Amino acid sequence: MALSNCGPVKSAARSWNQIPGLFKLMSIAELQQKLITRHQDFTDRILGIPQARLVQADPGKWNAIQLMDHIRISVKPVRLALQLPKFVLRVFGKANRPSRSYEALVERYQTKLREGGKAPGRFVPSAQSASPERIARELIDLVKGLSQSLESFTETELDTYLLPHPLLGKLTLREMIYFTIYHVGHHEQQLKPIA
Repeated sequence: MALSNCGPVKSAARSWNQIPGLFKLMSIAELQQKLITRHQDFTDRILGIPQARLVQADPGKWNAIQLMDHIRISVKPVRLALQLPKFVLRVFGKANRPSRSYEALVERYQTKLREGGKAPGRFVPSAQSASPERIARELIDLVKGLSQSLESFTETELDTYLLPHPLLGKLTLREMIYFTIYHVGHHEQQLKPIA
């Protein structure tokens, strides 16, 4: 479908969301459901790994506990950012483009990884992490809080406010949530050899 057939563009975020067949943005309810389900599945899977295998890893790779701690460390600033007053979020700017779809965001992240992108130091878990039960509890609490924070935003605001991502640059709030959903699944794939 040509964009010229879609009628006048009033709001980039809203008009792109309404173009049939281009892509579908996940609603707040869908984002909340996927955030909680994906993270709960991830923590359940790790907590089901026998204790002796939780700390096993190939040289230069993270073990299962460290993977879960990395996810916890990564979710925390997103949770905190979504608690900020909206006037503070304006410091990061406003989007001058529509939000990318989940698929487009994932492709962009995978490209950055292929180019050698790695987690910055502040997102690297320590070698001596806390107990897996404690990390899982903290992670799920953060994700539930993040999910609840989404209720204070409109669909349009998710496509308007920006947050910085250390590898991907400025992302809309919706894109940051897409990343958070994908990120846990990306690391769950790394558990396959462990579990």
